[in-house]
Amino acid sequence: RRWQAVDILINNAGVFLQKPLEMLTLAEWDRVLAVDLRSIFLMVRAFSPLFSENAAIINIASTRALMSEPHTEAYSAAKGGVLSLTHALAISLAPRKIRVNAISPGWIEVSGWKKKSLRREPELRPIDHLQHPAGRVGRPEDIAAACLFLASEEAGFITGANLVVDGGMTVKMIYAE
Repeated sequence: RRWQAVDILINNAGVFLQKPLEMLTLAEWDRVLAVDLRSIFLMVRAFSPLFSENAAIINIASTRALMSEPHTEAYSAAKGGVLSLTHALAISLAPRKIRVNAISPGWIEVSGWKKKSLRREPELRPIDHLQHPAGRVGRPEDIAAACLFLASEEAGFITGANLVVDGGMTVKMIYAE
């Protein structure tokens, strides 16, 4: 079956790597940037001829584009690149009335969404929830709701933006140990 037009593209491919800089290989660096950043460029370029007028592109970045933990250089750099690519695409695709935005999730508990062989019960402590101004760790549904909003007509005047969905942690900027 051949699609006539694409109204929504959500770029959500991503790998996380936390490794000391001295041990990080160039191949690992390249893999993280290829999956987390280059894939977005390739997807948008491939779908570009198919985007309908008023299409929405949503790129999943991370709060690591805004603040970092030790040993996350590749991941943080890739997600920072996602934000830069998002605003560049928003300007380039604006004449076609295509909106491009990013979502930067914070801590989202995804262990239940992994394939069965990798699933585990979340080991969340009360402090993990309480440290978030929103009072809890995020859920995949929080990101899905943000995607639905940015893809909707209600977000028709939003382009080139980064929607931070982190329960308020970025404005707090302190994670409990």
